[in-house]
Amino acid sequence: MMITIPDFLTPDEVRQCREVLEKASWQDGRATAGDLAAKVKANLQLAPDDPLTRQLGDFILERLGRNDRFMAAALPLKVLPPRFNRYEGGGTYGNHVDNAIFSVPGTPHRIRSDISSTLFFSDPDEYDGGELVVEDTYGSHMVKLPAGHIILYPGTSLHRVTPVTRGVRFASFFWTQSLVREDSQRALLWELDESIRQVRMETPESEAAPRLMAVYHNLLRQWANT
Repeated sequence: MMITIPDFLTPDEVRQCREVLEKASWQDGRATAGDLAAKVKANLQLAPDDPLTRQLGDFILERLGRNDRFMAAALPLKVLPPRFNRYEGGGTYGNHVDNAIFSVPGTPHRIRSDISSTLFFSDPDEYDGGELVVEDTYGSHMVKLPAGHIILYPGTSLHRVTPVTRGVRFASFFWTQSLVREDSQRALLWELDESIRQVRMETPESEAAPRLMAVYHNLLRQWANT
């Protein structure tokens, strides 16, 4: 299941983040890649221990906790602190699958990468190329969203970033361990949640809404892993 959350950040929030990212100290992205990934990875990243990574990451985590659409789509149990990358001058990242398990820097904790997310800080007309391409059983899906928008997709997906041939592509990326491990189950809960929202909006007094809500929570109770 792929879900786009539009306007996750306001234009002013995007501008403030961009101003900081443009002045940041970037390092070779291969420093954080495994042996196989390093062979297809050509981008720049902020170091995990860079104070700016923590500052911007905490800002995004706070916004995630207040975003109803993210909470409904991801059903988060744990979120790995966000990281940041930069693509330019032909920078690319070939086909790969993200690690199944990530360690949380500076802690003994680990996170299972059920959901991958990319938050865009550059508008599509600022750069050529740089599409996020996600492959699943239904084919390849090309993603290039406006700044401030975020895309969620299964961590099991083979994906890549096409070469950036003009301009600069700034983004944040992170992983979520969901309360519901299976993507198919999360998809059903998402569709049910969307249907409940629509019923409540169109027919506020409908008796169907509480019944549907009961089904939702009983499914979540059955499928949740805490």
